[in-house]
Amino acid sequence: MAIDIFNGDADGIAALQQLRLAEPRAALLLSGVKRDIRLLDRVVARADHAGARLTVLDISMATNKEPLRLLLAAGCEVFYVDHHHAGEIPGHSGLTCHLDEDPEICTGLIVNRLLAGRFPGWAVVAAFGDNLHHPAASLGRQAGFSAREMAALRELGELLNYNGYGKEVADLHFDPVELFQAVRPYQDPLHFYAESTTLATLRQGFHDDMARARSVLPEAQQEQGRIYIFPGQAWARRTAGVLSNERAREEPARAHALLVADGMGGYVVSVRAPLARKKGAVELCQAFPSGGGRAAAAGINHLPADRVEEFTAAFFAAFKD
Repeated sequence: MAIDIFNGDADGIAALQQLRLAEPRAALLLSGVKRDIRLLDRVVARADHAGARLTVLDISMATNKEPLRLLLAAGCEVFYVDHHHAGEIPGHSGLTCHLDEDPEICTGLIVNRLLAGRFPGWAVVAAFGDNLHHPAASLGRQAGFSAREMAALRELGELLNYNGYGKEVADLHFDPVELFQAVRPYQDPLHFYAESTTLATLRQGFHDDMARARSVLPEAQQEQGRIYIFPGQAWARRTAGVLSNERAREEPARAHALLVADGMGGYVVSVRAPLARKKGAVELCQAFPSGGGRAAAAGINHLPADRVEEFTAAFFAAFKD
C-alpha cells in the first residue's frame, strides 16, 4: 500500500503534484489544515500500515519523530522531504530523507531540485505560497515565465495557501485532499489557473476575508515588530497566515505575530521573522509548549491567555537588534 502524506498548504500540495507528475502512483491521500502536522499518527492508527510505502511532505520530522519510529519498525519505507526543524534524524535503512532548513527554501523547491527542474511552475507556486517571493521570482525568471504568468502563479500560490488555514477542515473552503485532486490533472499550473472553477471560490473567499482582516489594527507595536489579535471566527482563522505574510512584506524590517482566539482559553499564534533578517521565529515559538516551525516562520498551536503578556515581552525581545 502507498500513502501520500502532505501538509494542506500550497507548499505541500505543489510538492506532491511535482512528485506525482514525475512518478504517477495510486496512493491513499492524507492531509489536513496547515497546522495539523501530526499526520503520521493517522498512519500508525491504521490497522494496515505495516510495510506501507510512505511519501511525507512538508511536515516537521521533529514533531512526528515517535510515529515515524513506529512506522519504520513496522517495515514501512519512508520518503521524507521537508524544510522545517527536523531534530535528530533516525538512522534507518527504510528512511530516505531530503531535509533543508535554509530560510530561503520550501518543500516544493527541494522537490524541484530533486527532479532537476522538470515542473518549475509548481515549484514557483509552492514558493509564493510560502512567502518566498525572491526564490519564486528567481526560479520563474530562469524558467522563462512572463510577468503576467508570474502574477498568475503568485495568486495561485497565495490562494492555495489561504485555503490551508483553519482550526479544522470545516473552516476551509476545500478539504486539502479534494484540492490536490483538483490540481492533479494539470501538468502546467497556468492551465489550472485558467480553467479551474475551484479558484473562483477561493478568490471570492479571499477577497471577503482579507477585507475584514486588513481592518484590524495592531494590538501592540514597537520599532522591531507588530502584534495583532483576532477573534475566534472562521474568517480570522482562514486569514492568519496570509495576513502575517502580507504584513511581513509591508514592513520587511519588522517581525509580526498574529494571535487568533482558539475557543479554549488561549490563542493560535503565527509568527513571521523580519524578511530582512529571516531568523528567530522558531526559537521564540519553541520556548512555549506546542510551538515549532522554521527560522523565518513559526507558530504556537495553543498559547494560554495568561501567557500572552509573557509572549509579547519575549516577541519584542527576540527581534530587538
